[in-house]
Amino acid sequence: MKRQPAIFVSHGSPTLPLEKSPAVDFLRGLGDALGRPESILVVSAHWDTEYPAVSAAARPETIYDFYGFPPELYRLRYPAPGAPQLAGRVAGLLEAGGMHVEIDPSRGLDHGAWTPLYHMYPKADIPVTQLSIQWREGPGHHVALGEALRPLRDEGVLIFTSGGATHNLRELSHQRGNPVPQQWTVEFNEWLADALAARRMDELIDYRQRAPHAVRNHPTDEHLIPLFVALGAGDAGGATQRLHSSIASGVISMDAYRFD
Repeated sequence: MKRQPAIFVSHGSPTLPLEKSPAVDFLRGLGDALGRPESILVVSAHWDTEYPAVSAAARPETIYDFYGFPPELYRLRYPAPGAPQLAGRVAGLLEAGGMHVEIDPSRGLDHGAWTPLYHMYPKADIPVTQLSIQWREGPGHHVALGEALRPLRDEGVLIFTSGGATHNLRELSHQRGNPVPQQWTVEFNEWLADALAARRMDELIDYRQRAPHAVRNHPTDEHLIPLFVALGAGDAGGATQRLHSSIASGVISMDAYRFD
């Protein structure tokens, strides 16, 4: 069974399935580059719970957790089969790591999960389940969560995390359509890439104090939190690969990373 990596992608706007952009081109090639995993565990910025929760839905619904977008977006579906057995395995690993875990019998796939998968695996035929975040617990909690999940990679499971390398919607409203990356976004983006490449774990976990313009790029950090799960799921001392880098509307980084 091929060992799988842990992946972080920036999913951008809910309109991602309708867009043409460098990030979309990247996602369309990513599935082929990774190959077909046995199953996929998604950690999205858009499912937040008090305790880790994993979905045991046999047929996860496509969740439209957004409003005011083009009607054709709401007609799209991502009808991938669920992965109840994987959900049980995830719960067991996290409980063995000392975490309280809840199993949700019916949770579907929110747009942080299905919109990038729509491009990566358009046949929607790979079993997939979703694990929640607890963003108020901070980066260190999510690194530990990823570490507990690391054995899944040897079981053919792609650990796929989805959020945003930067995420400030107020700034986006001012910059929308601006093709020029803002300097404060670029500086944070490059600091993050350098810190990940060197695995400067203490700095990454304390990024809100250490990184340039951290709070401006992440007024709240739920969209960066999934990255820490992928980071923890990578091997200690393993390689980090920056798979893609682009900035949309001047302030939204679409960067993606692979952890082995």
